[in-house]
Amino acid sequence: QVHVVESGGGLVQPGGSLRLSCAASGSIFRINDMGWYRQAPGKQRELVAIITRIGNTNYTTSVKGRFTISRDNAKNTVYLQMNSLKPEDTAVYYCNADGISSWFRPFGSWGQGTQVTVSS
Repeated sequence: QVHVVESGGGLVQPGGSLRLSCAASGSIFRINDMGWYRQAPGKQRELVAIITRIGNTNYTTSVKGRFTISRDNAKNTVYLQMNSLKPEDTAVYYCNADGISSWFRPFGSWGQGTQVTVSS
């Protein structure tokens, strides 16, 4: 299997910053897209940001200008730098990776999530 593990969540005050990381490991031949999603209580899981293997990015409107997604292909790792955090950003943040396994079959893997709480 391909395992995905997030880290970096925590409690911050409004206006603060956090940097999330997500590392994929296991039977990986190639990772294509990696993305960050979040789910707040009573809300559907939404896409926050995605990044392709070649570095193209997309963000949901509410985080543009505040969040930056990046990746290190050599480490199979994706990052999410979150600045100017707002209480509305409070959610469980999940990482997703899709690609081709060592058995040359497509995969899509989710991490367990990391809690981000923005509160004064």
